Amino acid sequence: MRTLALTTDETLLVLKLAFLVLLYGFILLIVRTATKDLGGAPQESIVLGAADAARLRAAHGLEPARFVVLQAPGFRAGSMLEVSGSTVVGRDESSGIRLDGDEFASARHARIDQRADGVWVEDLGSMNGTFVNGDQISSKRLLKPGDVLRVGETELRLE
Repeated sequence: MRTLALTTDETLLVLKLAFLVLLYGFILLIVRTATKDLGGAPQESIVLGAADAARLRAAHGLEPARFVVLQAPGFRAGSMLEVSGSTVVGRDESSGIRLDGDEFASARHARIDQRADGVWVEDLGSMNGTFVNGDQISSKRLLKPGDVLRVGETELRLE
């Protein structure tokens, strides 16, 4: 009779361990599913991938906004920068337009948004401000071709 009691206890122990393994496997599956897109390439939308968004923009006639570099540490004067969608300008590694050598630019200095109604710029709470044609902006501002955007020591002209 003692042998039967040990077998029952061992069976229950094995069932408990199997349940724990399945439980941890289920939790691992949930975590992997929830985080699978966090380490990949950034997407422009939750619904659309970058390639799909580019095709949609092309279908609606939205060409990338083009900026000519007038002066900027780390960029050659006269070089062309293209912006599509929403792009952050600053010294941060994740910035779309990265200003490594510009000590007067904040990490996340300004945001340029290309929309159907034009190219908009917004200061992101920078220390030195964002300027359009020499005037400091305090809210989102629509840029026109020929406008000069200054972020830190960097000056870009919208073409």
